[in-house]
Order: sequence, then structure tokens, then C-alpha cells
Amino acid sequence: MRLLDSHLHLWRPDLLDYPWLEGPLAYEFEALELQRARIPGVAESGVVFVQAGCVEEQYLDEVRWVTGLADEIGLKGIVAGAQLDRGEATRAHLEALDAFGLVVGVRHLLQDERDGLAAAPAFIEGARALAARDWTFDACVRFSQVPDVTALAAAVPGLRIVLDHLGKPAVGTAPEPLPPSAQWVSDLMALAQHPNVHCKLSGLPAEAGGDWDAAQIEPFLDAALAAFGPDRLMWGSDWPVSVIGPAEAGDEYAPADGSDAYQPNARARWAHAVADWATARGLDVDAVMHVNAAEFYRV
Repeated sequence: MRLLDSHLHLWRPDLLDYPWLEGPLAYEFEALELQRARIPGVAESGVVFVQAGCVEEQYLDEVRWVTGLADEIGLKGIVAGAQLDRGEATRAHLEALDAFGLVVGVRHLLQDERDGLAAAPAFIEGARALAARDWTFDACVRFSQVPDVTALAAAVPGLRIVLDHLGKPAVGTAPEPLPPSAQWVSDLMALAQHPNVHCKLSGLPAEAGGDWDAAQIEPFLDAALAAFGPDRLMWGSDWPVSVIGPAEAGDEYAPADGSDAYQPNARARWAHAVADWATARGLDVDAVMHVNAAEFYRV
């Protein structure tokens, strides 16, 4: 099996500032830790780095730092941080990003923004500037904001958009799983009517707090398949965010207080879960795990 990881993060709190980092994620995740999370028996063909939530003033510094790791981590493309609603400042920022040859798209992190921002005139103006460069947009939203992405896709049909983490639906945990909500399914179907939008099969382990099983997750993957079809789905690990969960006995990363821990094997577990689901549904596993992401990001 070939893997192109369409959604991978790295961070160094000693180098950049990440206001959101806390708990078991609040230490360095760079090339050495990624090497420990490689998946045995799988041909990993590279990663797409997605901005990791450093402060806005350091967006270019983040791209510069990650570019320097390209050979070491198999970097194929960078989805850089950007604020798309800043008018001339947005255009100047995109121009600055253009100096880095590995930038393939941007992410304006919408999940903590007010609802409706992605449909605002200033945001759409920035999105059109992004489309003019033929770059992509990663839409990271909460499930209530999926209609905002639909409005953006309609307003800028030339912009290639990918919905991160299936729009972060409520999935519950393995002991108490939640079925896909009718509203989320309806919103997903409406979004998928726009052919410029793709969907990442990523992030659901984090939405489950790291406590999940395949039976719990598969209905959400089925809903994404029904909406987008097999050619607009791509696997992403969401490493290391999606590898935090209940500590296992004897785990070297387990905190003394019994709180959640980093699980190095969880990246492989998610990859195999999605690949097994694709196989069971008769899909082209190579497309879901590698080709679709390569074609979307043009890497």
C-alpha cells in the first residue's frame, strides 16, 4: 500500500508560538518523532504539511522552518497559514508565500471564527486571489459551519477546496458512539454538489478523544463516500493531533496522573482502518490513500 499523508502537522514550541498547545501535545513534534510514527510495511511516499496554528505573525517563519525539513520528512507540499479577509494585506501575504516553492495552498483556520466569515465579501475576495494562483484552500470547520464552506465553493468555483476532518462531526466515543446526524449528512451532501470540493478522511480519532473503533467510524466514512464519491476522498493522519487518547498500560508516554497520552501507533491504526474500509467497499485503495491527494494538491 502506498500512502501520501494529506494532513500532517509539525511544531516546535521553542521556535514558534502556539497559543492552543497544552497537555500531551505541548512538546516538540518534528522529524525524529515522525520517524517513530512511520507505518511498518507501508510505502510512505510523502507528506503534505498543514499549518499548525502558530501565531499569525509567524506564518512565514513556519513555512521557512518546514521547508528546511523537506528532504528529512519527505515533504511534498505545504498548506501555509493565511488570513484571507485582510484585503491588500492578504494579497501581500500570498505574494510572500509564493517565494517558497513548496507552498501548494493555504488554510485560514475557520473553526474558531464567527459563523459566516467564509461567505463574507472580504473573505471571498481573498479566496479569489488564492484561486488566481491556482492554490488550494483547506477548510477546517466545525460541523455547524459546513454550510459556510458550501457558500464559499459557490462564490469561487475556480478554487479547489478540501474539507478537513469531514467537517468535524460529533462521533462520540467507542463505548458510547453517536450515529451521523441527519443535519451533518444533509450539509455534507449539499457541499459535495460543488465539484471543486474534496474531503479528507482525517481527524475523526481526535473527535472521539482517541477512544474509537472501526465500527463506530465507518458510518461517517460511508456518508462521505455517498456524498463525494471515491475520487474526491483522501486519507490524512492529522498527526499528531489524532494520536492522543487514553493511555495504555506500560505506555512510555503515559502521564503519571493517568490523563491522556500520545500513542505512537495510532497513526498506523487510522491508516489501516481507512484502507480496510476502502477495501471492504470495493474502492481503489491506492486512490484513497495516495492518488487523490497527489492530484488535488498537484504534488
